[in-house]
Amino acid sequence: MAQVVIFGAGMVARPLVRYLLDQPDTTVVVATRTVSKAEKMIDGHPQGVAKTLDVKDMAGVEKEVKAADVVVSLLPYAYHVAVAELCLKHKKQMVTTSYVSDEMSALDDRAKETGIIILNECGLDPGIDHMSAMRIIHDVTDRGGKVTSFRSSTGALPSHEANNNPFGYKFSWSPRGVLLASRNSAKWLEDSKEVDIPGEELFENYYILDVPGTGAFENYPNRNSVPYKEIYGLKDAATVYRGTLRMTGWCETMRNIVATGWLQDEPVKGFSGKTFADMTRHLIGAKVGDDIIGATAEFLGIKPYAAIMKRIEWLGLFSDKALPSDKDNPLDYMNVLTLEKMSMEPGDRDMVVMHHEFLAEFPGGEKESLTSTLVDYGIPDGDTSVARTVALPAAIAVKMILNGKINLTGVYVPVIPEIYNPILDELEELGIKFVERKERV
Repeated sequence: MAQVVIFGAGMVARPLVRYLLDQPDTTVVVATRTVSKAEKMIDGHPQGVAKTLDVKDMAGVEKEVKAADVVVSLLPYAYHVAVAELCLKHKKQMVTTSYVSDEMSALDDRAKETGIIILNECGLDPGIDHMSAMRIIHDVTDRGGKVTSFRSSTGALPSHEANNNPFGYKFSWSPRGVLLASRNSAKWLEDSKEVDIPGEELFENYYILDVPGTGAFENYPNRNSVPYKEIYGLKDAATVYRGTLRMTGWCETMRNIVATGWLQDEPVKGFSGKTFADMTRHLIGAKVGDDIIGATAEFLGIKPYAAIMKRIEWLGLFSDKALPSDKDNPLDYMNVLTLEKMSMEPGDRDMVVMHHEFLAEFPGGEKESLTSTLVDYGIPDGDTSVARTVALPAAIAVKMILNGKINLTGVYVPVIPEIYNPILDELEELGIKFVERKERV
């Protein structure tokens, strides 16, 4: 009986757990701080085991790693390397859905020497984005062509019918992660020039993208796209861009929230207030008794009646609501509000939109424009699309490792055919399917 241990039971874990429980001769251990979440996912399945485990208890983590055949880390990314070190020590295979850090990359030689694979970025974004892009890139090169421009964008959004709040967003994955990502700097290649955007200007650099049959979205740059020129083998590409999709209005609103200082994750010096309005006043330097809306609009250089101001007011940043006593910084205070006001509601569907755009050239001068688009919806009162598209690629990869279909060693991301083809083929059988279009240009 093979054993898989899954560390973490967050918002995307359930489809992974249920998929692996359906595999024959496999025990699935879900180890998490809140064991009731694991118990709910396992739901009495005879091959499932729920265990209470705090990730800071490294002796407990090591015990579970030692007993497993494959380890899946759904923990916050900061813990992945520590888990990987234990996998190296005990020669256990490992899968994550997170970006490869420099520290994780540095384990490549040791993983090869130990004879294990540490497969990262095997989720949605990162994950399915790599796999679906590489399938087309390899098809172009197999036909003797070269990709000269590559753009890839992904959004985890409420479906259009569930889009009923002024931010056009609902949280189907870690709310704090969404807010933290709003501070990231970005870099990409545009017509052979490197564009570098600091985090505070991230939301000033967006454009409107029309996704066929789905709608128009704001598209802003996602982290550092430059390394993907090498990772994807795009040696002839003058443009390499990876972006994030949001409903219209998001970028301008978030740019102004960033400007107020509400995304700081450290305690604010000199603050002694008790309400959200008190914090906003302190951040913008307004006085008690000032018109908070007017003062904020003046601070931001916009009109008090602007849609941005209405969204901020709706969220509650001007309210007399008490700040949560168990938090100590603006970002975590704001996270409480976003969870209250922007969570998925009963009967809601979420929507994942992934859209790739390629320009390719072939011998003889022929040029092609290619697009590949995934639009996937969650199941009302069931698994979200985000949970399915993050968890299922990892689950399929675990099955492949257990069945000896992946025999690689080292630190990998899923950009080679022997990994991405079986995963994409099975995802299509599960209804997660891309629509591809080609036309000569």
